[in-house]
Amino acid sequence: MSAHPIAIEFDDVVAGYKDFMILNNLSLKARAGAITLLIGPNGAGKSTVLKTLFGLLKPRQGRIRLHGDDITGASQKDLLARGIA
Repeated sequence: MSAHPIAIEFDDVVAGYKDFMILNNLSLKARAGAITLLIGPNGAGKSTVLKTLFGLLKPRQGRIRLHGDDITGASQKDLLARGIA
């Protein structure tokens, strides 16, 4: 087992704007206590990942977990209470 447990996990997430999907089956893991970078060219979906994590966009598919708890589709108020802003 890793010294750094998984803090944030995207599992097969699909999200975007109206009929235009930006995140297509995104899976990623960010570990607690580790530095994780989200890099890519303009239009690659970096901001969409964060907007989906922050509850500004609802995923159409997949799961988002915070320390193992499913936060998929949680309200911004609930996410803020969990420390996500």
